[in-house]
Amino acid sequence: MAEREPRPVPHDESGPDLFTWSPPRVKASSNPVVWNHSVTLVDDPTRPGEPPADVAIDIAVQRSAADRVYRGVSYAAGSTTLVIMALIGLFLVVRSVPAFRHMGWNFFTETRWLPTNVGGRFGVAALLLGTGVIAVTALVFAVPLSIGCALFVTEYAPRRIRRALTSLIDLLAAVPSLIYGIWGASVLQGQVVHVSKFLADHLSWFPPFHVTSQNPNGGTTLTDFASSAFLASIVVALMILPICTAVMREVFSQAPPGEKEGALALGGTRWGVIRDVVLPFGRGGMIGGSMLGLGRALGETVAVALIIAPTDRVHDLLQILKTGGNSIAATIARSWSESQGVATSALMAAGLVLFAVTLVVNSLASSIVARSRSGAATEI
Repeated sequence: MAEREPRPVPHDESGPDLFTWSPPRVKASSNPVVWNHSVTLVDDPTRPGEPPADVAIDIAVQRSAADRVYRGVSYAAGSTTLVIMALIGLFLVVRSVPAFRHMGWNFFTETRWLPTNVGGRFGVAALLLGTGVIAVTALVFAVPLSIGCALFVTEYAPRRIRRALTSLIDLLAAVPSLIYGIWGASVLQGQVVHVSKFLADHLSWFPPFHVTSQNPNGGTTLTDFASSAFLASIVVALMILPICTAVMREVFSQAPPGEKEGALALGGTRWGVIRDVVLPFGRGGMIGGSMLGLGRALGETVAVALIIAPTDRVHDLLQILKTGGNSIAATIARSWSESQGVATSALMAAGLVLFAVTLVVNSLASSIVARSRSGAATEI
């Protein structure tokens, strides 16, 4: 059977050319994109009746004066932020030189903090360990609570109270650190020492809950648990709760409605939808929000300084329920006013270490959120 030839498309000479196309010209005042050329499409003999598929069009962009000013201000603001960060790092490096010159690499391994105006022995090892213990313990409290708050706001709370709940959670970030510290030391401590004693008496087989008592008669007393890293961690957990919840709430709200509705249509319960759709989708956001909270917890200063009893003994730092603890930020706050010479440089060096650790943690958090499916459109 002979192949049927394509039927030619009639062409009306008196009417408009079916294969000639001129794009409209757009004024610059109404749209910054201006067509420079009009393109004529000619009939392709190999495809009668069909217009060409790919056509290159030259486009020129003409921005208005207001647009150029806005772009310049935006670039300047972003560049200024980076410049300020670089200047802070440079300032800390320059001011830390006397301390590094005096201690050398031992600054990172020495556990004692005994600087003087002309020298002394000091290092950041114990301070960095105490900072990490408080921050990580705070995450243990804050992350589950943040996940629960974010899920309740996005999945369970009625629409009419969601905004109020979100505002109340965000309001925790507006409370000054000083208020948290005073509240923790004067109100919360009286309740937490009983919990700490219970954990030490019944769960002492767990190394962080083991407490070496100074009581000559044996056993522990309530005074062994006052001003502990455990108490400071609870207070810090409340302080980082808003930022963790905000990131998680944002990523949970972006869970694909089609997948959630499909799971419900297949007979899934609401918890089943959360477990199989929302939580897997928001995994990257949960990790990123937790790391952002970690970065915030590492730098908490006033509240921690008001609560803990400073110590640089590594053995005591690892016993989170026991009286005593330390952090880089709290040490700087306590010692700054009475430091001179090398002692001031030592504080600058400790601040440089904290600055670097916090910067790395926050950068990793932002990278994890940006690379995850849930955080692709989330700004943190």
